[in-house]
Amino acid sequence: MNSPPKRRLIILTEGKLDIHSAKTAVSVIRYCRNEVVAVIDRFNAGKNLEAIIGVGKGIPIFSKVKETLHLNPDSLLIGIAPMGGALPDTWRAHIRESLQNKLNIISGLHTYIGDDLEFAQLAAENRLHIYDVRKPPENIPVGTGKAKEVKAFRLLTVGTDCNIGKMVTSIEITNAAKKRNIDACFVATGQTGILIEGSGIAVDHVISDFISGAAEKLILDRAQYKFLNVEGQGTVVHPAYSGVSLGLLHGTLPQGLIICHQPVRKTLRHFEKFPILPIPHIIELYERLAQPFQPCKVLGVSLNCYGMSDSEAMREIEKAERETKLPATDPIKFGVDKFLEVIQPLLP
Repeated sequence: MNSPPKRRLIILTEGKLDIHSAKTAVSVIRYCRNEVVAVIDRFNAGKNLEAIIGVGKGIPIFSKVKETLHLNPDSLLIGIAPMGGALPDTWRAHIRESLQNKLNIISGLHTYIGDDLEFAQLAAENRLHIYDVRKPPENIPVGTGKAKEVKAFRLLTVGTDCNIGKMVTSIEITNAAKKRNIDACFVATGQTGILIEGSGIAVDHVISDFISGAAEKLILDRAQYKFLNVEGQGTVVHPAYSGVSLGLLHGTLPQGLIICHQPVRKTLRHFEKFPILPIPHIIELYERLAQPFQPCKVLGVSLNCYGMSDSEAMREIEKAERETKLPATDPIKFGVDKFLEVIQPLLP
């Protein structure tokens, strides 16, 4: 289910306000800044939001929902996407308070807020909506390979790990393409992307046999565009999230890939015993997995250099370009023009 088109959001992060734990909050603030009126986090109340997460200048942080009501919010957004996607018990009071104060609830958790009897009753009594963004549409088909028939150029972001910048890279490429008057569309495949774009399917909540069908449906429903930027999920070498990555690859049948990597990260997220594999190895693996169905190439390397100086980031970019013989950049620090120079000649 998609979130409402016009929103005045307060975002709940409660003790999880950092770029990894609060990935949903950070991305919504980055790309929907004008819709966010406040953040709820008693551990950081009164602090400078931009100093903590790098975005959100001027957005206040409060301890309680009631403290935000003078800003006329209409919805509370759950700002985290934890492993397993369960609602922290300590957050129930904030959701209850929001519903009691006439605020809709928007959640990207695996646990559906709308299925909670207490919250469902409060929403009904106050004529409010609970938007469980991860809930997939009904009647998703099994993948058939029809995405290959779509004339649009399909670009999929993939990664050396999960939670590494695939969505941001896809959005930045889409926005840069639109500035060049290219008929481009960002294709959201996760809860945060859906909150930003307003449409999509959270493929990690689709039954495994139908992941490629969900990805294919996203492509077929947007066949009118010239350029489709598909948000990647996980990585094919992650013990927990490999299935969704492979399903996206075979469902969207991309003609091009952008590989995403974070130079400072040495082990897989949530699995510290497993090292991050070298970028060239991951490139070869993805290209081989795509080969039987839709031959495609990695066209560039997107580096997440958060926390690095510009000079440090440039050294990592130059290193990646030497190792891969591909254009590399940090989309936030330096933009994605390098990628567009390679992609634009391939568009129909």
